Amino acid sequence: MIKDNHCGRIEKAFNRRELLQRAGGGIGMLALNSLLIGKGEANTNIGPNPMAARHPHGFGNAKRVIWLFINGGPSHVDTWDYKPGLEKANGKKLEGFDNTTGFFDKAVGPLLKSPFEFKQYGNSGMWASSIFPHLSQHVDKMAFIKSFHTKSNNHSPALFMANTGVPRMSNPCVGSWVTYGLGTENQNLPAFVVMSDPLNRGLPKGHAANWGSGFLPGAFQGTWVRSKGEPIPNLKRIAGLSDQQQRAQLDFVGKLNAIHEKRYPEETQLTARIKSFELAYRMQQEAPECFEIGNEPEHIKSLYGIGEKRCAHFARQCLMARRMIERGVRFVQIYSGGMENARSWDGHGDIRKNHTQFAGETDQPIAGLLADLEQRGMLDETLVIWGGEFGRLPVSQLSGGKPTGRDHNPHAGCYWFAGGGTRGGTSYGETDEVGHKAAVDTVEIHDIHATILHLLGMDHKRLTYLHSGRRFRLTDVSGRVIHDVVA
Repeated sequence: MIKDNHCGRIEKAFNRRELLQRAGGGIGMLALNSLLIGKGEANTNIGPNPMAARHPHGFGNAKRVIWLFINGGPSHVDTWDYKPGLEKANGKKLEGFDNTTGFFDKAVGPLLKSPFEFKQYGNSGMWASSIFPHLSQHVDKMAFIKSFHTKSNNHSPALFMANTGVPRMSNPCVGSWVTYGLGTENQNLPAFVVMSDPLNRGLPKGHAANWGSGFLPGAFQGTWVRSKGEPIPNLKRIAGLSDQQQRAQLDFVGKLNAIHEKRYPEETQLTARIKSFELAYRMQQEAPECFEIGNEPEHIKSLYGIGEKRCAHFARQCLMARRMIERGVRFVQIYSGGMENARSWDGHGDIRKNHTQFAGETDQPIAGLLADLEQRGMLDETLVIWGGEFGRLPVSQLSGGKPTGRDHNPHAGCYWFAGGGTRGGTSYGETDEVGHKAAVDTVEIHDIHATILHLLGMDHKRLTYLHSGRRFRLTDVSGRVIHDVVA
């Protein structure tokens, strides 16, 4: 029988034998899909509760992540990557240097040694700058990656690269991939939380796209939390509305949304919105207690630096991060610094002044976080990450004719991991003699991402999502696990 359908195409109708053959094949494919889901191979269908806790592929130590994002581009040669060769070459011209490497090609000066003193610390003898008097005491917990490089010398694309693996907005960030793969251990709090600079210095370049879920369902995007005032806007129940009345409202709205969701199952943003209503309701009970650091003992507040004027704001964020992961939040990201230049680690004009300020804001709080996690027995299962979008150049940037600043450097940068199954007191990769380019065992961001997922027990090649006819992954078509930093 021939049928002319509404599109003007001619189709042949099925007879009973053909219908049974095709239906039988479809049942087999459904069975295969369920088996693959059990093996972690087919994970596009995440079920009715996208945030349900899920088992990883393997047996990684880490169960949660705190990423301390050093926003603006921290200078590796002024923090953790000691370069005696740069001291010897101070004031000389860097032969063969491409002035377009940085952002200000008309202000390139001679090589500039670090204005900070470096010393070796711990049993491992790791080098650390004098701007980290507290963190330097924890180098035996840290696994350094000193050969990181990226593709862009501009903040926005470099931030997107560090967070999503591509130098543009629209792709899911690391926190979204992690919560997509593992879900969360506490259904009453967000799985993925982000805290930005609270001192009116703005959001990082690219704003919320840095913690967006991209093409993943909206339920996996980061929840932005304010570190002063009400942590999450509109969290408190409207005055005069009882819990019973609010529950009735949500149930009624939920029924209407369910009808719409059944009619249009591909509208993932609707599903995310429904889940956010329910999450907000549950958070009214648990979130206020989670974010209330006033109940912490005085010695813990002192450990983090709460009460110290220059670092109190970041100390509050680090302590809130510990309280959140303690209660089952899967991924926390804290941004040090806001927009560009003097509002972040973007030390164009005066690297000494800039890095002294921002290291002073973060040194004691991060050291306190590491010590607190360790004394609570949580460090082994918590991966702590320190790093930003790129490093800075060993040549100076002229400011008022004086060689006092440093421009962006996409060719070299430094990260460190602590806890979460990493090998503390180790260093992987090297830059050249003056810190200009990654030279030995070079590492790109997909390698960083693959290692993060590995430490969480996930195979970066198997964590995929079907979008626009292609299976995407955080590491795209590259990435390797840096096994040297894994315990």
